[in-house]
Formats: sequence, structure tokens, C-alpha cells
Amino acid sequence: MTLSKINKRQVVVAAAATIVIVALGFVATRMGPLAPTKVTVAYVKSENLTPSVFGIGSVEARQSWLMGPTVAGRVLRVHVDVGQAVKAGQLLAEMDPVDLDQRLQAQDAALSKAVSVQTAAQAQLADAKARRELATTNLNRQKELARQNFISPSALEGREQELLSAQAAHEAAQANVQAARQDAQRLQAERAAAALQKQNTRLIAPADAVVVSRDAEAGSTVVAGQAVIRLANPATLWVKLRVDQARSRGLALGLPAQIVLRSHPQQMLAGKVERVELQADAVTEERIAQVTFDQTPASLSIGEMAEVTLQLQPEDQALVVPQASVQTHQGRTGVWRLKDGALDFVSVQWGVSSLDGRVQALSGLASGDTVVVYSDKPLSTGARFKVVDALVKKAQP
Repeated sequence: MTLSKINKRQVVVAAAATIVIVALGFVATRMGPLAPTKVTVAYVKSENLTPSVFGIGSVEARQSWLMGPTVAGRVLRVHVDVGQAVKAGQLLAEMDPVDLDQRLQAQDAALSKAVSVQTAAQAQLADAKARRELATTNLNRQKELARQNFISPSALEGREQELLSAQAAHEAAQANVQAARQDAQRLQAERAAAALQKQNTRLIAPADAVVVSRDAEAGSTVVAGQAVIRLANPATLWVKLRVDQARSRGLALGLPAQIVLRSHPQQMLAGKVERVELQADAVTEERIAQVTFDQTPASLSIGEMAEVTLQLQPEDQALVVPQASVQTHQGRTGVWRLKDGALDFVSVQWGVSSLDGRVQALSGLASGDTVVVYSDKPLSTGARFKVVDALVKKAQP
């Protein structure tokens, strides 16, 4: 083999290697891991914004009652069933009174005896009073006779002693009357308590309502305060709404609401914010509000899920960006901004958002700024990028 042929072969191999390296570099920088990140962008604009607050809630009853005994006992009878409408004062269930009837009879007997004792004490008081008046009259007569020296001083002292005895007997009779009166009052209170306890064995509907559940059946033993029947007023149904604290700005009383129930996803019901609770949920980081219906739908169940959108006051000429451009980077919330051909992350203070996916920027951006909406890879400061009209999602294998 000649030297010229060897040189030609080396040249060919070197050229082929160069082509391969160039091709790999092209692929790596255009299509591989070194390729620029493809992004779509949007411009910060000053527009009129109709903000809204969205949240998830469940249907609850503003007025509900847990009907149960005030003392432990056994359920004797349950007269109503789930879903039944009841009227105020209607008997719902009865508890076994056990020995309450006998206790009331014993209280009646004791009260009658106390009344008799009180009558006797009053008679003794009247007798003691009469004796005291007689002793007073005799003493006055004896004093006049002693002044005229018709009786001895010792006889006068005897009359004085009689008056003191009559006075002591009168005070004792008064104490007996007071004790008899207090004993009668105690027995009356005990009987009233027993009567109230017996009355509490009858569970009575406090208002017109619907039976939500039967939590105990006849023969069941329940403790004090345990519910036997649960009632709810269907005219007071509302939605307990939970809103993310980060998006709850503007939540206030009286805001108009659009309610979509899980059972009627195609129907939008009108309502308004009736109450905004002062205490938020620290665990879920949500604020809680109550939303009433303008017209309560007929087929509505307690506990049903609902989606609620609240319409806030319009914002005139607010700086807005697409909601999709909002990102979190190194613990800061903001957007990736394109400036002078480079990427940098800008912290932004956000305001209200709208249903069409726009959010208000209160600070950090200016009108005309370019922000990244979507990217096919995570972004970093100074990363290479390429602006495209749209990103094509890769098909899943």
C-alpha cells in the first residue's frame, strides 16, 4: 500500500468523524438535553378585570337540632322516621321513665305532709302569740297594782318571767313555721325537678322540621345528651363554602354567588354570601363563608357538594397576566420575565383573579413586560430558550 493511499484513507476517516461530531452536536443543541427550552409568552396588559372567587362547599342546615334525653336511659318508643316532616310540638320519641312515676307519688305524699306540718306550726305560732299578748296584759295590770302597793315585788317578777317565757315560745313557733315553709319549698322544688325529668323523657319537636336521621331505636340505651333523633329545617339550607386563603381577597358579605350542585352540574343557581366566618381553617389554609340560595331548590340534600363562584367588584385598568404564568421559584411567587433576551424570575404581589384565567399583578410588573406562560422544561435564570407559538405535548408511550 502506498503512502498516498494511506493519507487519503485517513482524510476520509477524519472527515467522516467530523461530520458525525457535528451531527451529534447539532442534535444535542437542537433536540437533545442541550437544546433550548421552548416557551410560550404573553404580554402584561392593562385591562378591565371582572374578578371572582371560586371555592368548594357542602350543603348544610343553618337550623338543626339533636334531640336526646338529659339523663342516661333506655329508648322506649320512636314515633317518626327519616325524611318525615314534623310539626312544632309533635312527639318524636319516648324514653323509659323507670321509677319517675313512683318518685312523683312519693314527692306528692311528702309535700302533703309538709303542708300539714306547716299548718300545725302556724297554729302553734298563733297560740304562742295569744299567750304572749295575755302575758303582756297581765304584766301591765300587775305593774299598776304594784305601783299602788297591792301586790308584792315578787309577784310582779313572776308576771315578768311569764312574759319572757311567752316571748321565747312565740319566737320558737316563728322558727318552726319558717322551717316548715322552707321544707315545703324544698319538696316542691324536688317534685318540679322530677316532673321536668319525666317531661324530658318525651322528645318534642321544637319547630317545623324534617327528620334527618334516627340514631337510636327502641330498646337502645343512650347517655345524657346523645342524639336519638336529628332534625333540620329545610328552609334554612345554605352552602358552607371553603376558599383558599391566597385567593380570598375581596371575600365579603352580600357578594352575588353562582352555585352549581353536584346533582345538577348543568344548572347554575343564584345566591349571595350571608356570613363570613372570622376564624379560618389553619390546617387547610382556607377561609369559610356561608352562601344562601335566592330560591332554595326542591331536590336538595344535606351534605351535597357544591361549586361556588363569587363575583367581585370590577377592577378598571388592572395589570393582568395569564393565570398559567404564575410560578413558584425558591419559595417566591412570581413569573419568569423575558428582558433583553434573557430570563429572570420576578416576584409579584398578586391581586384578584377572573374566571377566564387572568390574574391581577399589584406590583413587580409593568405594562408591556413579556412573561413566560408555558415551557417544555423547568426554567432557570440565564437558561437558553426559544419562543414558540404553541407547545406540542409528546404522546405518552
